[in-house]
Amino acid sequence: MAAWRFGVCIAGLGCLAMSARAQSLEAGVARVDITPTTGFELVGYPGSGRVAEGARDPLYARVLVLRAGATRLALVDLDLIFLFGPSCMAQLREATRQDVSNLLVDAIHTHSGPSVFSGPSTPEGAWQNAAAGKVAAAVHEAATRLVPVRLGVGYGAAFIGHNRLRVERDGSVTWFEKDWTGATLGTVDPTVAVLRIDDMGGSPIAILVNYACHPVIYQRDSRLYSADFPGVMTGVVEKALGGKALCFYLQGGAGNINANYAVSTLQQGAVEFCRQAGTELGQVAAGVARRIQTAAGADPSLQVADDTIALKPRWDAQQWQAAAPQDARMIAEHTKAKYELPVMTVLINRQIALVAMPGEPFVEFQMQWRAQCPVHDC
Repeated sequence: MAAWRFGVCIAGLGCLAMSARAQSLEAGVARVDITPTTGFELVGYPGSGRVAEGARDPLYARVLVLRAGATRLALVDLDLIFLFGPSCMAQLREATRQDVSNLLVDAIHTHSGPSVFSGPSTPEGAWQNAAAGKVAAAVHEAATRLVPVRLGVGYGAAFIGHNRLRVERDGSVTWFEKDWTGATLGTVDPTVAVLRIDDMGGSPIAILVNYACHPVIYQRDSRLYSADFPGVMTGVVEKALGGKALCFYLQGGAGNINANYAVSTLQQGAVEFCRQAGTELGQVAAGVARRIQTAAGADPSLQVADDTIALKPRWDAQQWQAAAPQDARMIAEHTKAKYELPVMTVLINRQIALVAMPGEPFVEFQMQWRAQCPVHDC
């Protein structure tokens, strides 16, 4: 999934080896439906046994291809909880090698999407292989639609999420699945960051919206595929911009941020809650996008770096095992001396930075990174 951490940008900028300068920055977009057939497990709630009976809304893969000189980057935004499995990702990288030199894939992290944990011999595995093929075709399509573009960035604020973890005075943590009251329980980042990409005539091609919030409004009783509130949001933005631009949802540091009406049953009004949250966020993003004044870069460039960062574990394995001895095997499987995570840094026109990394970083990482990043727009 795409997420932000302050140290990544600073570290990455020192090793942006793949750089290109050209007379113009070019972009192209495409979208493909990757909704599976019914009967697959809906992931997001461990042990729930949910099986999809249909689709509440389509699951898409949205593709943005950027090119400056010899450097070509494809950003693939998946309406899934996680990326495809390793074999499918390898297949996708190989299939797009002729069209792009760099591939950045992120997931919106919907908890109403199909399983991505199955092997190549399972029905889910067959779906993943087919979906990866569709994505590769969409990358090729976007790469054939490249036109010179101009960019602009703007910011707004939305309050559709809350911090689901509160540290108590004794050091324990209380989990708040929902926040029916709207009261602030902990740190949140309401920032709605919007990148608008226009053709040289000023018509929008793509709108990238970055926000930190778990798409987890639907409960275990919902048995339909859904992109949750990001699916509503992208539709609102696209309609507001005249139906010509493609809207992307780039998930932020949502590790400890839930939607206010998270994990609601259908009887409680989950469908309406999802519509409200997506509409609110979409209206904010669309308003920001309309106000952005795009411009061509004076010295267009596209730089991409792949790095690895080493992180210490959050948990002390011995203390964890003492507190939950019944989970000894799981604890052993999930605790290491250090974790090495792949990180991709993208710098556009030396003014706009994106960082993608796996896992679920907390919102504080996102806020610290924005505060310390050497470029203003990130």
